[in-house]
Amino acid sequence: MSYHDEQESLENVKHWWAKWSNTTTWIVFVALVVAAGYNGWNYWQRRQAAEASVLYNHLQKAVSSNDQALISRASADMEDKFGGTAYAQMTALTAAKAFYAAGNTAGAKTQLQWAIDRAKDAEYKQIAKLRLALVLFDEKNYDAGLKLLDDQPLAAFKGVIADCRGDLLAAQGKRDDARTSYKVALDTLPQNDTFARQLIQFKLDTLGG
Repeated sequence: MSYHDEQESLENVKHWWAKWSNTTTWIVFVALVVAAGYNGWNYWQRRQAAEASVLYNHLQKAVSSNDQALISRASADMEDKFGGTAYAQMTALTAAKAFYAAGNTAGAKTQLQWAIDRAKDAEYKQIAKLRLALVLFDEKNYDAGLKLLDDQPLAAFKGVIADCRGDLLAAQGKRDDARTSYKVALDTLPQNDTFARQLIQFKLDTLGG
């Protein structure tokens, strides 16, 4: 490249920079801000998950020692501070089970409802609905239990949901509807789930028809 060509190229660069420098600066600036924001978000999420993990371990220890006050405090802290993490939905189900075992039905229902309303994963929502429906069954609140299970269940839960619906319907005296639900459960549950299938068949035989 000759000296003249070099000068011409330099002049072209100067001309381009004079025309586009402001735009280019803003593009670079925005890219840097976006990158910084993305890295900051990832760091915040990792920190949230780490802190939630520690709190979840405290909850598990509280459950092991049946410390109801500590379970309540840990679950409340988890929901307030780390409600967007996976540990929050795990905490809700764990705390609900501990509360119910201790006879604190109201506490169990509150935790299960939180999971239904706030859990990030559909599987956790489904488990919470099923467990709350079983609590309502024990309370003889059959209509509320059936309403909880009205939605189309996830494929993996179709059998157990149909079984639970059958129990609720049978308790209401709706024998035909209960039989239909039990048959759906039998058609859906895995063949190797022998105990569950035998129990459902027993319920069908008890209903007759």
